[in-house]
Amino acid sequence: MGISTSNKPFKERVVDAEADHFMRAAVAKAQDAQFIKRTASRRELGHWNQWRDLAEQIRQHAIKYLPDYLEEFSDNVEKRGGHVFFAKTEDEAHQFIKELAIAKKAKNIVKSKSMVTTEINLDKTLLTIPGVSLLESDLAEFILQEDNWDEPTHIVFPTLHKNRDQIQKEFQKLGYQGDDDPQHEARFVRGYLRKFFMKADFGITGCNFAIADNGMINLDTNEGNADITMAIPKTQVVVMGMERIVPSMKEAEVLDNMLARSAVGQKLTTYCTFTGKKQAGEIDGPDDFWVVIVDDGRSKALGTDFEPILQCIRCGACMNVCPVYRQIGGKGYGSIYPGPLGEVLSPILGGYEHFRELPYACSLCAACTETCPVKIPLHHLIREHRIVEMDDRHLDHSMTNLILKMVGVGTGSPALFGSAMKMAHPATKLFTDGGPNAVEPMYDGGKIDYVPKITPKLIHGWVDSRDVPRPVKAKNNFRHWYKHHQPVSPAPIVKKEGGPEDE
Repeated sequence: MGISTSNKPFKERVVDAEADHFMRAAVAKAQDAQFIKRTASRRELGHWNQWRDLAEQIRQHAIKYLPDYLEEFSDNVEKRGGHVFFAKTEDEAHQFIKELAIAKKAKNIVKSKSMVTTEINLDKTLLTIPGVSLLESDLAEFILQEDNWDEPTHIVFPTLHKNRDQIQKEFQKLGYQGDDDPQHEARFVRGYLRKFFMKADFGITGCNFAIADNGMINLDTNEGNADITMAIPKTQVVVMGMERIVPSMKEAEVLDNMLARSAVGQKLTTYCTFTGKKQAGEIDGPDDFWVVIVDDGRSKALGTDFEPILQCIRCGACMNVCPVYRQIGGKGYGSIYPGPLGEVLSPILGGYEHFRELPYACSLCAACTETCPVKIPLHHLIREHRIVEMDDRHLDHSMTNLILKMVGVGTGSPALFGSAMKMAHPATKLFTDGGPNAVEPMYDGGKIDYVPKITPKLIHGWVDSRDVPRPVKAKNNFRHWYKHHQPVSPAPIVKKEGGPEDE
């Protein structure tokens, strides 16, 4: 699949996404549910912003000394009997793994969920080996594989766009004869996967964090499939982005905590594993252990304004609060990295030629920056992409600068801002349909069918995808109410004789 998931133009992808009502409803439901779980788990931890400060410091430190920690990690992997291969490009990475699988005479390859293996298009490469079968062992990734390698919707919940009936039909191709009850479907696929696990001779996993001072790999899962992928095959390959490094176990423990609470609202994932090559006296684990460290464009961000994106721990929290992602889902972005993360990372890894529209799929509301557990200034980086694109294309943005300056002057002046508030209601009459003056959209679905000729064409692109409520009259708005509202004095406490105070 690679980083790009679609050849369609951006606007066409957005239209397709808007038409997928089930997907949009599923995304909205997941965002709302995750907000509750995420907030509760963070409050339970206590002092959340101090934890964010610590996590940011850990990630910034690791990126600052990235070459040193990668060298230390590589040395310690080899001390434990493993091997490390540094891949500059995705071609180098997947070609090396393919040659290793051939050399090991692999026939049954099993994989656990990994974004970076999808990024380097590893699955399709391995399937070109004659006689090789490959199985994605993560339940969601397995469903996508069975559905002709369908595109994922989310980095944590890849099959968010599918319902139980669609999944039932995919499993029926494998011999499933049950109903659409999720428990029955899961029980069936568990048995199906287990048979494949038992004969696997080549395992591939991703990496949440690589521990520099001991050469171990840290993996977090909720299904346990990664543990079996590491335990049974004689050869294991770990594929990791070069930035996924931490100095020691204590830093990994902090980030594991932040990851679980931000990704799925849990104190800790069900399986939090630290592993490496099988050691003397151990029963299970790989005899041959390889770590493939992938650059694939990440080094282009080092030393630039975009370096903070390398702090990302792939929790997906930014997607779970993004209003644009809520409307177009993952497929609208055309990248395996959707949402605010994808808007920053995709142009770096895949280039502006393929992903130049993504930085504009953003309202700059900063909700992503506010929720990020490692404090990546996502909305600032998205805006920086826009600046780079305008400069590279030699676009004149003097008018934009002038407009923003005027907005700044207007919102910074109480008199001008007050005048704007008073004029908002009568000025929007041009766009009204004669309906009641309420906070409902002026038109059904937020679509304005008529725009006065005197307005710029650009306004069509704005109102066609947004709800546009007509502001209430100035005398009815909150500011006016608050200004003239008088607080109600509490009733005096009357003390009863011979008894307690009347509360």
